[in-house]
Amino acid sequence: MAEFIAYLIAGLATGAIYALAAIGFTLVWQTSQTINFAQGEFVMLPAILILALVKLAGAPFWLAAVLGVALFIALFGWGFKITIVDPMIRHGVLPLAIATMALAIIMKEGAKDGFSAEAQSFPSLLPAQTLSFMGISISLQHIAIIVVACVAIGGLQWFVTRTRTGRQMQAAAQNPGVALILGIPVARMVMLTFLINAGLAALASVLISPIYLAKFSNGEVIGLFAFIAAIVGGFNQVRGALAGGLIVGVIDSLAAAYVSTSYRLAVPLVLLVIIILVKPEGLFGRKEERRV
Repeated sequence: MAEFIAYLIAGLATGAIYALAAIGFTLVWQTSQTINFAQGEFVMLPAILILALVKLAGAPFWLAAVLGVALFIALFGWGFKITIVDPMIRHGVLPLAIATMALAIIMKEGAKDGFSAEAQSFPSLLPAQTLSFMGISISLQHIAIIVVACVAIGGLQWFVTRTRTGRQMQAAAQNPGVALILGIPVARMVMLTFLINAGLAALASVLISPIYLAKFSNGEVIGLFAFIAAIVGGFNQVRGALAGGLIVGVIDSLAAAYVSTSYRLAVPLVLLVIIILVKPEGLFGRKEERRV
């Protein structure tokens, strides 16, 4: 039982990271009706930028963290919206999806060739210690990831549903034409969602890198599992992304422990197929009907 609980907590911590990335899929989908296939690389890159500022520029870690996160949000929040989404969305959803795939490759190979092909250790805000309780060993880092991620997602949910700006964001995503008539600055609201997405990706990167190291290939698994989490929970719901991320993280952890590490990637995919067949809109998603 103690071993099972330890695996469960580790799965919840990993799932919290998947949830942060899955929310990015949800936000981009709601505002542009497309999928950002570079979302996993969005989680990979901030840690690389921070380490580059530390090792190449000699900046102290705290300053590198602030500058790295700010630079990332500027480039892949504002810059991503202006230079990729806006020009490509005019040509349809498919060209934009392909553009994000190309961006993922550029980010991955750029991190590999421009910084390092080897995994790099990343400083942690908490000591790498474990707490023992009734024979159960719990990592402080895992607990911190769960708490910080849940607080961030809860704060985002409160912002979206309880504040005027958040309700304007929802209106702009659901019906931009009507929102414009009502005087809502749609372009500003859409830009805000992209900045939030970049901020959540940077937070996920800082949380996961001390445990799984900072390496150029991190985005592959994170992107895949976050995508699965978004579909499982519901692509049009923030709470769905949270639930989907936690479910996928726990299943992945338990599969690695009790099934096989060789087949751990297959288990979430089986879950994805089951959800698509049984409840295509996701566990917490809502059905969307469109006239053609």
